[in-house]
Order: sequence, then C-alpha cells, then structure tokens
Amino acid sequence: MEVKNRKPVQSISSPREIIEALEKHQYVADEEFATALFLLLRLRKPLLLEGPPGVGKTEIAVVLSQLLETRLIRLQCYEGLDINAAVYEWNYQKQLLGIKLQEGAGLSVEEKAHHIFSQEYLLMRPLLQSIMEKRKAPVLLIDEIDRSDEEFEAFLLELLSVFQISIPELGTLKAKHKPYVILTSNRTRELSDALKRRCLYHWIDYPDLEKEMLIVNKRLPGIEQLLLQQVVGYVQEFRKRKLEKTPGVSETIDWAESLVALGYREMNAKAFVQTLGAVLKSVDDINQVKNEFAAS
Repeated sequence: MEVKNRKPVQSISSPREIIEALEKHQYVADEEFATALFLLLRLRKPLLLEGPPGVGKTEIAVVLSQLLETRLIRLQCYEGLDINAAVYEWNYQKQLLGIKLQEGAGLSVEEKAHHIFSQEYLLMRPLLQSIMEKRKAPVLLIDEIDRSDEEFEAFLLELLSVFQISIPELGTLKAKHKPYVILTSNRTRELSDALKRRCLYHWIDYPDLEKEMLIVNKRLPGIEQLLLQQVVGYVQEFRKRKLEKTPGVSETIDWAESLVALGYREMNAKAFVQTLGAVLKSVDDINQVKNEFAAS
C-alpha cells in the first residue's frame, strides 16, 4: 500500500519516530523494539531477533525495506545450507559454452580461465547479492539462522564483521553499500557467542491482550470490537495450554480474517469450531481446545 508524506529515514531522529513510521505500515512496535531498530539504522550493526514463531520477526524486515524504499534480499536458512545456495556458484553450463566458443581463438590458458571465471558466469545467491547491490543499501534478512549448521554460522562472521565475501577465483568483493541486516531465530538451538557479539539483540515475545488487539485492529480496521476481543482473548488462553504448536500473532490475524470473511460479527459455538483450523495447526491441539473451550 502506498503511504504518502512519509518522513525520509535519514531524518528519523528517535525511536518514537520509528514507532510512528512503522504504524503507517500497519506494524506495531514498542519503545524497546523501536530502539533496537533505530540503532540498526544509525549504527548499521546487524540486528538479531529471537522469539517464538509468528510474532513478527520476519515481517519487520519486509516493513523496513518498504520504509527505506529499498530492496529486500532474503536468505531462508535450513539444515545443510551451504555456500552454493547462500553465496554463489558458477554457471557451469555457461562456462562450458564459453570454453567451446573460445576454441581456436588463440587465447592462453590463463586468458581463458580469466574469462570463464569472471562475474559474467557467476550466479549470485542472497548473501553475495546483498554485497553487490549498486543502487542503495538493501535490507538483508537471514531468516531462521538457528536452522542452519554451525559451520555455516561460522562462515557468516566474515560477512557480518567487514561486509565482504572472498571468492578464490575473483578475490575479495566488498560491499559498496553496507546492507541493513536482520537475523531471526526461533531458538531451536543456541547461537554462537561470536555471532551474537557482532549483532544488536532483541527478544520479541507474544504480545499481551491490549497490544495484540491493537495489532489485529491495524490489519482489520473494520472488525467488530466484540469479535476482536473474543478472538484475541481466546488466543491468549490457548497460549496458556500445552499445545504442540502455540499460535502466534500471524495465526490470530488469520483467525480474525477468516471469521470476518465468513460474515461473523461475534464468536459463537459454530464459528469457534468451524474456524479453529485457521489458528491451530495440529489435530491434537484442535481436539484439546474443542474439549476445553467449546462447551464454555
């Protein structure tokens, strides 16, 4: 959505102004979180966000890229993530074609190698893309870093320390525009102290009732207040139970959107049972909640 009369990020001079800017993008942040974002922008240090799934860690990178009017580059981490998927690899098919085209050109072995190992044959993955961005500093989202291996986490240290990447055939490539880096973690494993030292840190927890109602209302400004209170109230209660998958704020929004889409103006027993799949993502959780809440 186009937001007019926005304040340029360079002129933002306080966390309070960060809060106001984010509100225009329907993102609700408290003062502590806004301070962490403000320092990210001012100090250009990576920001590590930890917290349970579905509380807005990934979304803030999207919103920040919109606020800065710059490109968002996302690296989704997973077990086994390696340099070929995260940084670069050579376009071998194009290199083979280039070698064939060079036949009979009278070039030396060194000249041929220099040509086929040039940037023309390089496939840039997210980390290298963030270094090579020429127009303006992008937002680099390294999502769910805790899902990657410790070996890959160690590789990140060079990037986060000096914002450069070494490629044996090309040498060291340095960032023209230092990216704004956000790392997210669901804490499935503990990250290394070396990585944490290079980052600012902020923990995003589940919001309280009042804040969560504000978040949902920002996304669904036309929702009936009674329905809003009921939806958020139930989700707050769900989180007190031992569920396989505790619902995050994103699931709260999904549930509210589903009820509005079905034309409900308030929660009743039918609406509750009919739409639980929008907020709970496990059959055992759904059955548990039905037994505990449907009769009440």
